Amino acid sequence: MVNQYEVHTENADGSEGPLLAFAQQKRLAFKEQVTIYADAEKSRPLLAFKARKRIDLASAYDITDASGQPIGVFRKNFKKSLVKSTWHLEQPGLGETTGSERSTFVAVLRRLWNFIPYVENLPFAWPYHFDFTAGDQVVFTVDKKFGFRDRYVVEINDPRLDRRLVIAQAVALDALQSR
Repeated sequence: MVNQYEVHTENADGSEGPLLAFAQQKRLAFKEQVTIYADAEKSRPLLAFKARKRIDLASAYDITDASGQPIGVFRKNFKKSLVKSTWHLEQPGLGETTGSERSTFVAVLRRLWNFIPYVENLPFAWPYHFDFTAGDQVVFTVDKKFGFRDRYVVEINDPRLDRRLVIAQAVALDALQSR
């Protein structure tokens, strides 16, 4: 079983644009590692992220470019994530950005969802939204949209931010959120 991710640009009319990145994640891996490719055939690696430890609720994930050189790190803040999921993304030369769920209500509801009998097997219907900030500035956002398949819209507000890091973090929000 695998999760599949496609990253597309968005056209001016809101429709899906060309493919930017493609990834597949194996479920139930002991040490999480995801390679993101520039094409659906998986012939051109773009970047990858890999957990530093096998099992750790707050493990850091190293992000590397196509040649294996480090380009950044992200990690989940376990303590703050008990109520609202919180992530930290670090880019050399730019520092750390912190992302957390925009809505406390949706965050708590998403956690309670897993304890409701029979419902816990249904997908969570409410979209979640993350705002990543550096200081008091929002540097990028990830918004999950309603639909038959999971769809996220990412808006980058800081042009200094490496788009590969944002792609890795957006995929990780979905792939690692329920771990």
